[in-house]
Amino acid sequence: MQFTLTSPAFDNRSDVPLRYTCSGEDISPALDWQGAPDGTRSFALICSDPDAPRGTFFHWAVYDIPADRSSLPEALEKRVTLPGGLSQAENGFGRPGYGGPCPPKGHGLHHYHFRLHALDTPRLGLADTSRCEDVEAAARRHRLGVAELVGLFER
Repeated sequence: MQFTLTSPAFDNRSDVPLRYTCSGEDISPALDWQGAPDGTRSFALICSDPDAPRGTFFHWAVYDIPADRSSLPEALEKRVTLPGGLSQAENGFGRPGYGGPCPPKGHGLHHYHFRLHALDTPRLGLADTSRCEDVEAAARRHRLGVAELVGLFER
């Protein structure tokens, strides 16, 4: 089975609905996955925008997601620690949790890459002050596989 990441809110390479952006409610979308590689002990989710004017901008990182989970609900609280042992890093807006798509007006279409990393460790061992970039670097060292969902948005 292929490792896949999907959302009931939008299809791969389609528009992110307004409610999940800074032009709407700015809440995180629900996500579902299946087909994690053998040996997966946890997951880390990272959302980034490589089309940002000053280089890749990080919108969200959730990590230490237990291996027995196969989804994240809509509208996760915007705080560092969450029930079930999950943690969230500081995003590019300087806040923990999800910060939705918010490209500069008139900058054109941006691509938001939601990447779910299957990891060979149960915890990344990061500090509560970690940034999304820290999660991405740690996840790369433990990655068994990656599933990706790309959303599109422009203002």
